[in-house]
Amino acid sequence: MSAGPIPEKSTTDPTEFRLPTNVKPTHYDLTVRTDLEKCKFDGVVEVNLDVKKDTDSITFNTAELTIGALTVTSSSFNEPYVQPASALTIDKATERATLKLPVTLPEGSTVQLKVPFEADLTGGLMGYYRSAFQKDGETKYYSLTQFEPTAARRAFPCWDEPLLKATYAVTLISRGETTNLSNMPALSEEVFDPAASSSGPFAWAAEKLAGTSEEWKITKFETTPPMSTYIVAYANGPFAFLESSYTSPLSGKVRPLRIYTTPDVIHQAQFALDVKEKVLPLYEQVFDIEYPLPKLDTLVATDFDSGAMENWGLITGRTVAYLLDPEKPDISAKKGIASTQSHEVAHMWFGNITTMAWWDYLYLNEGFASLMGEVIILDKVFPEFKVHANFITSHLNRALNLDAKLSSHPIEVACPDANMINQIFDSLSYAKAASVLRMLSNFVGEDKFLKGVSIYLKSHLYSNSVTDDLWEGIKTTTGVDIPKIMNAWVQQMGFPVVTVTEVEGGIKVRQDRFLESGPALPKDNETIWTIPLSLVSAGPDGKPVIDNSLVLDTREKTIPLDTSKPFKLNAGTVGVYRVLYSPERLAAIAKEAAKPEGSLFTFEDRIGLINDAPALAKAGLIKVSSVLTLIENFRNETEFLVWASIADCLEVLVSTWWEHKEVVDHLNELRRELFVPIVKRLGYEYADHEDVDTKELRTRAIVQAANAEEPSVVEELKNRFDHFLTTGDDSRIPPDLQTIIYKVAARHGGQAQWDKLASLYTKAPTPSAVEAAMFALTSFQEDKYAEQTFEFIDKQSRDQDLLYFFLGFRSNFKYRKFLAEKFKESYDKYYARTEGNFSLQYIVRFSYEGLSTMKDYKETEEFFKTKDTSKYDMTLKQTLDTISSKALWIERSTTDLVDWLEKRQKSS
Repeated sequence: MSAGPIPEKSTTDPTEFRLPTNVKPTHYDLTVRTDLEKCKFDGVVEVNLDVKKDTDSITFNTAELTIGALTVTSSSFNEPYVQPASALTIDKATERATLKLPVTLPEGSTVQLKVPFEADLTGGLMGYYRSAFQKDGETKYYSLTQFEPTAARRAFPCWDEPLLKATYAVTLISRGETTNLSNMPALSEEVFDPAASSSGPFAWAAEKLAGTSEEWKITKFETTPPMSTYIVAYANGPFAFLESSYTSPLSGKVRPLRIYTTPDVIHQAQFALDVKEKVLPLYEQVFDIEYPLPKLDTLVATDFDSGAMENWGLITGRTVAYLLDPEKPDISAKKGIASTQSHEVAHMWFGNITTMAWWDYLYLNEGFASLMGEVIILDKVFPEFKVHANFITSHLNRALNLDAKLSSHPIEVACPDANMINQIFDSLSYAKAASVLRMLSNFVGEDKFLKGVSIYLKSHLYSNSVTDDLWEGIKTTTGVDIPKIMNAWVQQMGFPVVTVTEVEGGIKVRQDRFLESGPALPKDNETIWTIPLSLVSAGPDGKPVIDNSLVLDTREKTIPLDTSKPFKLNAGTVGVYRVLYSPERLAAIAKEAAKPEGSLFTFEDRIGLINDAPALAKAGLIKVSSVLTLIENFRNETEFLVWASIADCLEVLVSTWWEHKEVVDHLNELRRELFVPIVKRLGYEYADHEDVDTKELRTRAIVQAANAEEPSVVEELKNRFDHFLTTGDDSRIPPDLQTIIYKVAARHGGQAQWDKLASLYTKAPTPSAVEAAMFALTSFQEDKYAEQTFEFIDKQSRDQDLLYFFLGFRSNFKYRKFLAEKFKESYDKYYARTEGNFSLQYIVRFSYEGLSTMKDYKETEEFFKTKDTSKYDMTLKQTLDTISSKALWIERSTTDLVDWLEKRQKSS
């Protein structure tokens, strides 16, 4: 479709986007026939409804479906009431259909609505859609669902709201050689005989297949527990599977576990299956609630919009999120798969058993799945991943960076319509929510926290919940007034910066809202948070003592403290805030933190210091030169995750001053000085016996040195790709270095390199290699290849991959503005490709967030004035804030930055 001018809003009342409460579904009998050859599906849904109020109409959700004649059966009628689809009143804006009844249904009665439907199986990535794969040189299809948040209505008419839970009996009719999957195990599967089914419930399907010589089958699945529409799932295709099982520690039951995908890549699915087997019993033990379904499958899809989806009993996800080459596994992919699988399994409790009442409370699903799945449970299985420390950068810092914008939103945010719902699947609903829950867990104690969570879940089994329900559960086990502590964190946008001023006999601490653009104005600085300060200081024996009882719940407070000894707030970097010290105190903390041994502070503290520094500098609260001085304190660092934070910090500076060649050259020189010695020490080869940190440090050091154009590293990586290019032998390309080797080859390559990378996109043996090829295709440094790549994107890329290509161009300084112009030129085309899924907001952000001048800001703002931005309005505002804050930072800090870099160069 073509996106035109912004339409007038039809309503501002959220209730206008919610279904009437006059009827409530209790059970669905859903039958779907899938024709993969013709890329079509059709079916019938019969819904049992309880009448909650006298009503003469029934309203349900539907979108992009062709509906047949509707049948209403009730004890209030003598005969079933049949009406053509033309009798429906359709509201396309709210995706609702209303059927007027000839009589009033009385409160307390029951009714059954039967609706036939059909539609095309498109590649739209939402609803019931098709995914493509190659078999013997031919394109083949399979089908699967993606319903979250509001796309079940695209697959069958339904009451598509999380509060309206019901049971589901799913039946799938398909070609005989295919496999059918759904939330529950199959009850039966048999050949579908059209002649024998010409009367009865499947007569409609028999009629469509009359006279066919092909074999079809019918698969009936067990009835589900009560569940929301968005986690209903089914799929049909030529799937292969791997199988395992786990024994419930609570009941002793043995449950089968499977992972499905296409036969050509099933051998790469074992690791994800292993993770599922390991984490499931741990969840049962922690929550004291048994996984309630008879099985748990995972389906890995070639075309998938989000990373993964927690459908109850049938998790789905991208190939890159689940597949790992068992012969050549890379650590980054392994960690990502473990994290994704554990996150989705957490949803079997958070979201599936207990579901948020409305999308305002999305964080009750996603924040918990991030904390439990990616930290608490994952740490028990993979302690070598150091997930608690990794959380600081991968979740906390990412959340704070987004929440530092004026265009942020509260964790608990009003969602009146589908456009808004799609936009809150962001770092605030996931990472900030997980961060504030982690802070609460640390404050009250993890054991009490988890017991409170278990009470919360048990109190809302198979039902819905809101924030107060969670607080009540944790209050029960802790005796703490949880709402008093947490409401501001959840209900207000933003977070505080705690300013530390040393006074006689102690320190004065003050909280203000932190904004990346500079000190908050009074109107933006009204919230007072309850902040666990977690003060670490030296005890009488010189060892660290942490006071977790200190809380700042007023604007200012004075704390008695011996400031002649080292101290630091936010011990372990668990709190959701940044800390501003005087330059002298920051230098003293850094000196103590950098001690090779015997430091008062942990390496989590060092990560927090390094993450805080560029954010404080961007806001004008410290000098940018102080950031670089801080980094230089950690030259002898040994922990990978600290080096990763240093690398991220320098990348932020380079990416901000990308149009200032002199600054970039100096920063690259610093990067080379810091990281090349690590490359020389660790080399380029990965050994099985090496620990995870050593492997990841090698990778990060090589990437930093290559990005800083270190000649020796660039030459080594080029040679490795050239060997691959000329011989077809990729044995000199370790999986961990695949992306940077491909990118270096592109930066310094020509047509031969471009052709090879383009072929890898379509024929690479692993998802990681495909992803690496996409980033490399956007890394060339000549206009010819940039144009070729965009033509390739338009003609050959999958819709799900647009965001990778756009992210790649954003990282290519030479073609950042080229990307923005290409997006403008083809706006309607990219809008049409992504408007129905999550990718739209990402390609908008990636197209513009790399820009860094007020001229860019004004031009971007002007361009979107004529567009309907309703599907990505929040992202656009955040992107504009990003551009303006970078422009302010450059204006404020360039002189200071250049002076520091030049002085350093002269002294070296």
